[in-house]
Parts: sequence; C-alpha cells; structure tokens
Amino acid sequence: MRNFIPLFALLLSSAAAAQDGALLVTSKQTQSLVIVDGRSLAVTARIPVGENPHEVVVGPDGKTAYVSNFEEGVGHKLAVVDLASATAHAPLEVSPLVGPHGMAFQGGKLWFTADRSQALAALDPATGKLLEIVGTGQERTHMLWIAADGARMLATNAGSGTVSFYEKVETGGWKHRVLPTGPAAEGFAVSPDGKQAWVGAADGTIAVIDLAAGTLAASFQSGTRGDNRLAFTPDGKLLLVTQRADPDLVAIDVASRRIVKSIPIQEHGASGILIEPNGDRVFVACPRDHYVAVVDLRKFEMIDKIDVGREPDGLAWWSR
Repeated sequence: MRNFIPLFALLLSSAAAAQDGALLVTSKQTQSLVIVDGRSLAVTARIPVGENPHEVVVGPDGKTAYVSNFEEGVGHKLAVVDLASATAHAPLEVSPLVGPHGMAFQGGKLWFTADRSQALAALDPATGKLLEIVGTGQERTHMLWIAADGARMLATNAGSGTVSFYEKVETGGWKHRVLPTGPAAEGFAVSPDGKQAWVGAADGTIAVIDLAAGTLAASFQSGTRGDNRLAFTPDGKLLLVTQRADPDLVAIDVASRRIVKSIPIQEHGASGILIEPNGDRVFVACPRDHYVAVVDLRKFEMIDKIDVGREPDGLAWWSR
C-alpha cells in the first residue's frame, strides 16, 4: 500500500504530460496550420502556410514546424512555422523538385518526398540548400521513413504500387530496391521495435516489409477498404487503419492479422492519423467531413470532434 500513491501520481503525471502538448493539423482549404491544445482540445492558433498544405513535421529543436505545400503535385515550397509565437517564416524553396509531401528529420537534415519528381531529397533547414537528391524511378513517391542512424530509408510510390527501400553504402550513395505492395499504396507504419513496416493499399492488401533485410516478408488481405494512413499502438499489438471507402477506423490485431475493432468516426473517408504519446487517444483527420475525430483507445469509441477548418489532413504532435 505504501507504493500506491507514488505510482498513482506517476501515472497521472505521465497522462498530464502527454496532454500538455498540442496537436498540429494542416487544413487544406483554409491554407493553414492549426494548433490544438492537448488538454482542452480548443484551437489556439491558425497560421497561414500557403497553398494546399498536406503533411507537417516538428523539427528537432521542438520549436519549429515544417509543412509541405503539395499543391496537387505542382508545389515547390515547404512552409516554416515558429510554434511558440504562432507565426510563419519565409518558406523553403525546393525547386526544381515539385510536389513535396512526406517529411522526416535525420541528422539535422530535413528529408522529403517529391511526389511528381519521382525522388527523395534532403535539405539544410537553416539555409534552405538542397543537399541530396535520390531518385526512385517510380510514380508518385509519397510518404517517407528514415532509420534513426540514417542507414535505411523507405518511401511509398502510390502511382506504381511499390515501395522504394534504400540502404546506405560505404562508398557513398544508396542501394535501391523496389518492392511490390498493392495498388495506390500510400500510408504505412513502422512497428515500435523498428523491425517492420506495414504498408496499406487501396484494395485492402497490407504488405509487411522486413526493415533489416529490405525484403517483402508477407502480404495479406486485411478486410479494409481503401487504406489511407496506418499507425501502431505503442505496445505494438494493434495496427490502426484509416479508410477512404469506409466510415470506420479499423484496429487489426498484429499477431492474428485480423480486424478486432471497427469504430465509426465519419461518413466520407478518413486520412491522417496520430496516436497521442501516452497511447490514450488517437486523432483522425476526416477531410470530407471537415473535422478531426478523437477516439478513446481504452474504450474504443469516438469521444469528440475538433473543428479545425475545412479539409484537415496531416497531423503531428508538439511536445511543448
């Protein structure tokens, strides 16, 4: 009994710490980045970021957000936002590349996909200088993951139904493998242990990629419809999938690879997904219903809707 109070206080502290952060949401039609308080779920700021913003990532300084201005594949800028002051700085120019979309930081470099240029690229966020361009030779290179040590990269190619897997070679450059997935595969999630990437396709196929070997380990029909984005729960036991062609957020048991929960969240299809750091809630962008759904993962039910403006899409967490 003597240990009960400290443990209970620790659990409360962990939950409070997670909610002390903020949810970042891009709103395509209002051309803004929206900051939502993690506790109250109230909108605290709307920052203009330019045309057709899609994805958002928080920089390693924990103070700056970067937003990809996709502009339906013809954009060539990344918006830069000071989160503390809720103001936008001058955007970063990525020409001659077009269609910037998925983003990830590694080693101080900001990597991004160039959807229409069939490439990945890295730039110096301080100077805006392009440092490296890596071609995929595939159509619509869309979402991106980079290992913490920078030795491997994975990108989905939605137009080709493939993923590009890259390994850094000792002599410089990258070894590139193209692996089949399924049609219009965009979203994927990396398991918490970093060993696998699960890639969702439009026909419900989920491809399992072995990230150490760079090979297709398995492929199965999940029963989903029009997979858009995926996320593992922190314990790695469930995979959450948003669907374009179904109103439910789906939870797949990783061990059995079967759907175990279907949670109604919208009417017209969902996109971006983000699990709160403490694993209690998941946020889902519902672009055609124009809100972000809030789902309690302990009860597996939708508990709230956040009005962030028309057509929300990309999500990130700011641990301020």
